[in-house]
Amino acid sequence: MITARAAATFEPVGRSVAAARTFVRDTLQGWGLTDIVDDAVVLTSELVTNAVVHAGTTADVACIRADTGVRVEVADRYPEREVPLQNNGGHHFGNPDREGGRGLLLCAALAGRWGVEYTATHKQVWFHLDFPDRPAGTRAAGPALPSSALPIADARVRVGVVQVDSSGLISAWNDDAQELFGYPSEQVIGKPLTDLAAWPHTPGTGTGVAEALLLSRWEGSYGIRGADGRVAPVYASHLRIRDAEGEPSTVCLLVRERERAVLQSPMRGANVDTADTSDRGQATDAFEVFIGSPAPDDLDGLLQRTVERARDMLDGDAAYLLLATDDETELEVRASTGLPSARQRFARVPVEAGTGRYGSARMPAVHEDLSAVPGAVPLLVNTGMRSVVTVPLKVEGRLTGSLGVAAESPARYSNEEALRLQFAADRIALAVERARLTELERLRRGSLSFLVEASDLLAGTLDRDQTLALMAQMTVPTLASWCAVYTVADQASEPELSYVLHEDEDRIDGLKALLMKIDPPEQVPTGGARSWSGPYDAAHAAALRTSLRSLSLGDSARPSSGPGASLATASAVGGETVVLPLVARNRVIGMLILGKPTDEHFRQENLELAEDLSRRAALALDNARLYSERTAISQSLQRSLLPPEQPEVPGVEVEVIYRAAGEGNEVGGDFYDLFPIRDGAYGFAIGDVCGTGPEAAAVTGLARHALRLLAREGFGGPAVLERLNAAILDEGARSRFLTLLYGELWPQHDGSAVLKVVCAGHPLPLRLRQDGSVEAAAEPQPLLGVMEDLELYEQTVTLAPGDVLLCVTDGVTERREGTRMLGDDGLIDVLTTCTGLTAGAVAARVLRAVERFAAEPPSDDMAILAMRVPEPADS
Repeated sequence: MITARAAATFEPVGRSVAAARTFVRDTLQGWGLTDIVDDAVVLTSELVTNAVVHAGTTADVACIRADTGVRVEVADRYPEREVPLQNNGGHHFGNPDREGGRGLLLCAALAGRWGVEYTATHKQVWFHLDFPDRPAGTRAAGPALPSSALPIADARVRVGVVQVDSSGLISAWNDDAQELFGYPSEQVIGKPLTDLAAWPHTPGTGTGVAEALLLSRWEGSYGIRGADGRVAPVYASHLRIRDAEGEPSTVCLLVRERERAVLQSPMRGANVDTADTSDRGQATDAFEVFIGSPAPDDLDGLLQRTVERARDMLDGDAAYLLLATDDETELEVRASTGLPSARQRFARVPVEAGTGRYGSARMPAVHEDLSAVPGAVPLLVNTGMRSVVTVPLKVEGRLTGSLGVAAESPARYSNEEALRLQFAADRIALAVERARLTELERLRRGSLSFLVEASDLLAGTLDRDQTLALMAQMTVPTLASWCAVYTVADQASEPELSYVLHEDEDRIDGLKALLMKIDPPEQVPTGGARSWSGPYDAAHAAALRTSLRSLSLGDSARPSSGPGASLATASAVGGETVVLPLVARNRVIGMLILGKPTDEHFRQENLELAEDLSRRAALALDNARLYSERTAISQSLQRSLLPPEQPEVPGVEVEVIYRAAGEGNEVGGDFYDLFPIRDGAYGFAIGDVCGTGPEAAAVTGLARHALRLLAREGFGGPAVLERLNAAILDEGARSRFLTLLYGELWPQHDGSAVLKVVCAGHPLPLRLRQDGSVEAAAEPQPLLGVMEDLELYEQTVTLAPGDVLLCVTDGVTERREGTRMLGDDGLIDVLTTCTGLTAGAVAARVLRAVERFAAEPPSDDMAILAMRVPEPADS
């Protein structure tokens, strides 16, 4: 004869196995069948694993209590699965580890009876566990223990029996109560128990003794103020009863706190063993009674277990748990069951102010019919739930969360269910807060690591486009599913869409096209994330228009693309979208847009991290802008210092190679020039200004323009340099000393070339003859910019056909690798290998030798000027 039945269905996911174990354990413990719980849980675990993990189908689990035992049935939707058959000679099942075999092998070993039943769509495995033989009236028993393992109590245990009527007044007080607390019965009868009870203000406690007296059963600790004024800690067991006339009252059994073992009920499912009594408090921990043991070690698992237990405890259709933000102004959905959790996860609602507020967060509340008060619980809007009970989670008086259980029918819950749920919330509040703080600490450590890495990456580039790309790549998919960056050129300009990124590359183009069609978000310089509905509204309007257009065309004229692209884009931007201002140096330079796909929300911690990132990214982006502007100005000025197009010199090959040291520099301290002076005469120069950068470039400009002007005025080489020396000294503190090789070149009718050169402190020019010999083509003289009175002279050099004149700056000869230096001798060795080469080939070979001399890039400016008189055969 069947006396009770319970059933549940579990989805084909891994966590369903644990949920099925919990369901069977709670069901059998609720029926008082603790003796067979372990065997039933083991067998159920194996059979449900076969269904949801191996077969990949839902599993229907039913517990049926009869007169002789319990039958558990597990059905799946995979009737084709193989059933291990017994051999004729015994009960051998083959390999116990093979898929599908071990569960039935365990059934044969543990169950009194078992079997497999098939239908066209289901396969059902069942097992029957017989009730154990035990003395009549025995419900539960523990093993015999040695005396040292028994709980400690006084020689005479006193159990105070106090009866409280329906008004909360004491109606009975026994002798043990008088002995424990010092009050004779006539002194306390007729007084409220609340006058004597010292209810503890422990973390998470939200219910007083008056409410506890209304519960059908309650156990716990509080204090009784004795006749001497002291509070005596007691452990109490309350039982709500009624007399023959139906009048309710509560019987309270009270013992000293240290003797709690006398009254304390054993933990459901806990095995009594020989553990030391010092561990009994932990073994009967109220949190584990509610949440189950072992408790999940992660916050999400703990919260999910909590909502499932709360739903089952109140026989609800759905349950949810919200955690408060640090300032307690909002609640964030962290776990739910029976609700569209993917849509609601991390959604936030205000606690007390504004529209859609969560007004019942700080106190227990019961809503008998949500249709009468729409929006009272924002989380349940449009979910079909009609009644709900909500209770706060509090730690040390601070709101840390809210727990709710809802049902699809109205008037499902009363104040009694609210008190029961509040007690459950009090049991778990501290554990949830500890787990939340642990997760928060882990997230903060990860956030710090993320920000450090992000700062390093952003500081590693001064390129604007690369900075934009880094901003997007650091947020997707770590913080958001998609990202867009708007930049603002100046205060009068409209924001410009500069970069778009989506975690699915196929959706980037559609997302970019959508954002280009809508107005950018308003520029707000205040910090913090704010919501933006523009992409969502535009995407869904476009998807609706596309769908209607495709339907109106009919099947014969349906466009090949269909509404898929629009719908995909709408889905991509259908979740929460937030705008973060990019503010640098008190100016809005752009906006960072972060978005989630359909019905998803941001975690508060991720938004705070995104705000930190946006501040760093804004400064990096502004630095890149300033650097780009400075580089553009610098390069524009530097280009003005470079000589115009190199003139063609009849009968002479000329090649110049110039390399300025330093990132972004086109002109440094080294310079060159080649220009016509008059018919048949050309001036050339190669020099080195002390230092590099803009200051050296300024002297470069002065020298180049002064040389051209003075030479064309008819001054000879020494006069040109002497006047240039005076001009440099006139610069005062801005002056730089200058080494300079200046010469004049006259191509001759016989194919040779005559040069008149002045070498003012510069590396000497080298002459390469056809026979491969190399010699200096000038003598050293004082450099410019140091002394006022210079006496310079020029020297004449004749280049025969095939000869080469090589002029370099000290960036070539002073090329270093550790303690080694290329030097004049090294340069001569390179030049001796250039016999017969053109001027361009000579210059290229010298440059290649300089670059190969050391692994590091050159640290000094370099200029190479090669002039060669070609042989008749060359021309």
